[in-house]
Amino acid sequence: MTVVRIAACLIAACVACAAAPAAAQHSVEDLIRKESFLEIKISPTGEYLAATVPLDRKTVLAILRRADNKIVASLALPGDRSQVADFWWVNDERVLISAAQKIGALEMPSLTGDLYAINVDGSRGGILVGQSVQSAGPGTRIQPKKVEAVAAFLVDDLDDDDKAVLISTRPFSNDPYTRAERLDVYTGRRLTLAQAPVRNAEFVTDNAGNIRFVYGQDIDLSRRTYYRASDKSEWKALESRAGAGRAEYPIGFSADDKIAYLYVEQPQGPSSIVAWDPATDARTEVFRDDDRDPAEIVHDHRGVPVGVYLMDGTPRTAFFDEGSTTAQLYRKLEAAFPGQSVVVTSTTKDGKIALVSVSSDKNPGDFYLFDVTTNKAAYALTARDWIDPEKSASVGPIEFKARDGLTIHGYLASPVGAQAKNAPLVVMIHGGPFGIFDAWAFDEETQMLAAHGYAVLRVNFRGSGNRGAAFKEAGRREWGGKMQDDITDATRWAIDQGIADPKRICLYGASYGAYAALMGVAKEPDLYRCAAGYVGVYDLPTMHTMGDIQEAGSGESYLNEWLGPRDGLAAVSPNRIADRIKAPVFLAAGGEDERAPAKHTELMEKALRQANVPVEALYYPTEGHGFYKIENRREYYKKLLTFFAKHIGGRAPQ
Repeated sequence: MTVVRIAACLIAACVACAAAPAAAQHSVEDLIRKESFLEIKISPTGEYLAATVPLDRKTVLAILRRADNKIVASLALPGDRSQVADFWWVNDERVLISAAQKIGALEMPSLTGDLYAINVDGSRGGILVGQSVQSAGPGTRIQPKKVEAVAAFLVDDLDDDDKAVLISTRPFSNDPYTRAERLDVYTGRRLTLAQAPVRNAEFVTDNAGNIRFVYGQDIDLSRRTYYRASDKSEWKALESRAGAGRAEYPIGFSADDKIAYLYVEQPQGPSSIVAWDPATDARTEVFRDDDRDPAEIVHDHRGVPVGVYLMDGTPRTAFFDEGSTTAQLYRKLEAAFPGQSVVVTSTTKDGKIALVSVSSDKNPGDFYLFDVTTNKAAYALTARDWIDPEKSASVGPIEFKARDGLTIHGYLASPVGAQAKNAPLVVMIHGGPFGIFDAWAFDEETQMLAAHGYAVLRVNFRGSGNRGAAFKEAGRREWGGKMQDDITDATRWAIDQGIADPKRICLYGASYGAYAALMGVAKEPDLYRCAAGYVGVYDLPTMHTMGDIQEAGSGESYLNEWLGPRDGLAAVSPNRIADRIKAPVFLAAGGEDERAPAKHTELMEKALRQANVPVEALYYPTEGHGFYKIENRREYYKKLLTFFAKHIGGRAPQ
């Protein structure tokens, strides 16, 4: 069966929505099974839906005609690990596609910089710009697509132009300078419009498609934003009002293009949204929460910023004008789906039909088509129709005081069918660590652990995102220090609250979370009964010499600033202090992992064996930063659950 045919079958099966009978709890198989689709968007006139469909290590694009649910086109990019990273309707017949590669399941797709396009009837599909563009050959002087080793990214899909978009292009060098160009989405012809005055730059346009802002980050991690009044004006540095080292960057313009909206980091507390009038330099704060950063910006159907999406324990929205049409739309949808996270993912060009995502801690996501004129919602698709929300674990927000008085937030899931009282507890630590945060949403690993009888505690320790720049800064150079203490304090809080059986607690995490799991059992050998680390880093000095972070100049600056200088990291490397560990350990790594090379796991395993600590290790030579293959994921999770069952109880996997 061809890739295109598989994509069609998956989407068609999703549309049919014939759910399988639900078991008593979700099985490992339920939770490792790939979604029917990842992202879906409605076309400008509403005639079509386009969706990304995961197939093994690839992700392909499929286009569905709404009238008869028929697949009319699909596109698989070349390469066995190629991904359709994102896509945009340029007009009602043509879709622009960005390409990526993804070596590990936990990694964000690494954009290749190739942009493709295809018509809804499957015609005129192919690459437009990027490193993969091939010459038309030596026998012709006509080269409509420029052959150039650059990476290209969408800036503006230009609502009022059906033939062109604005893109940024950058050469393949560390910390490059960026150009802004107009791209013909049919021929691939490009016209340069602007050059960025700062490295690693992003351009921002007004509603007419004029390039008005550029912002970026230099090798020393300094962040700068520039503004210009028109295409003929010079770039001028925008002086930050938030203080040294605090970023502010543009998120869009008002409908009349007279006001620019800025996302502004504050010295203390959460970031804000500020309305800036370039003509008068007047600034007005239009939104700031008392505790949480804007997690996402809410736009109206024209693309104008009108509000924010907040992860305030559970999600909520706030609007600059609560009487606006978009605010009223969200309030109607939120009333129709109480207790759920409601997001308008795309709309028709006239704003009359909205594609709406509805999800929760127990529901991985349903999609509805909402008619704004009639106020009626029609069920469209479900990404995982085999998941029964009634069989899922409930997840609720928690908070506690760390030992130094700092308020820490997190989430607690109860075992399926039971309360989190004197329960076996898995403290699951997120990766990153800086700027990343756990959120209230359906999480496969949380549900898997809860289905097997465990309470699951997730902690947004200092250094995490969503709480302002100062909270993130509090984690700087605190690997193994205060960030680790926050996890310890969370564990003791769970014991004091009667949630956890103090004799049945394990630590688990991936990437940084794996580091913290192993560091936790080294620092607190009597608190935990076991630890599991998945694609982790354990020898911190080698992060300066091994892996993909330090390859760029800005990456080395990042390691020095946030992790710490190489010569000071041995004392907080768990493989260097393995003799302090008493609890059994489970490790897993991928041989192709560039973010956390398998050498880290090998060093950790060796140190544990030399210290006579019981250790199990699992290696997959062809996997990366997170496991892709279903057979590998199945074996990994069954071994992990068996490990937890052996040491803290719970149900063994079937």
